[in-house]
Amino acid sequence: MTDAAALSAAPPQRVAWIDRARGVALLAMIAFHFSYDLSMLGLAAWPVGGHWAWRAFAMAIAGSFIALSGVSLQLAAAGGLGRRAFLRRLGMLVGAAALVTLGTWAAMPYPVTFGILHAIALFSILALPFLAAPSWAVLVAAALVLLAPWVLTSPIFGHPLLYPLGLDPTPPPTVDYEPIFPWFAPMLVGLVAARHLPVPRRSAADDILARMGRHSLAIYLLHQPVMLGILIGLTRTGLL
Repeated sequence: MTDAAALSAAPPQRVAWIDRARGVALLAMIAFHFSYDLSMLGLAAWPVGGHWAWRAFAMAIAGSFIALSGVSLQLAAAGGLGRRAFLRRLGMLVGAAALVTLGTWAAMPYPVTFGILHAIALFSILALPFLAAPSWAVLVAAALVLLAPWVLTSPIFGHPLLYPLGLDPTPPPTVDYEPIFPWFAPMLVGLVAARHLPVPRRSAADDILARMGRHSLAIYLLHQPVMLGILIGLTRTGLL
């Protein structure tokens, strides 16, 4: 997966372990993208784009961000989900997702039109009816969401407007795609997890992981342009 720089809706006050968990997920994401950049530029012979282990690594990172979004949303709801704060955070996510789409449209052959930021924004809305639902019902819904791609995928879902569903058997190529089916499931699991974890003490931490977690959206938006810019610059100057 908030203040001005979070990947998801967060509780009104900071929860240190959630910030740190986002920090860990960010480090994993940066490591993956750096490896991908090295491979793409021919600087490392790593099958980042195709090997199942790299793909599993990427899926684990995306799933962790989405699940943490669910945890944060459920904790926020426990204290009364303020409409203004929720809409402000949602607007930030939508704006950031739009920047990603525009940036990848300008710089890459395949733009990101429903990546993780788009997904978390939409999932935050879809999760609202589940905030007060029984845990068993939320988990059943999560299981159905996971199962849907196996039983519902069909060419009838190939219309561009249905792209967020993830049920088209031949979706357009992209470097980031977390559709509703099956990626809404980690959000639902996060809702349930938040209910059964010990009640967190709301406090801010000042270690590097927590600081990264508090500024996760800014890091998400900036890390790739910075890394690619440095690597391309070093390559063109003959230093790599």
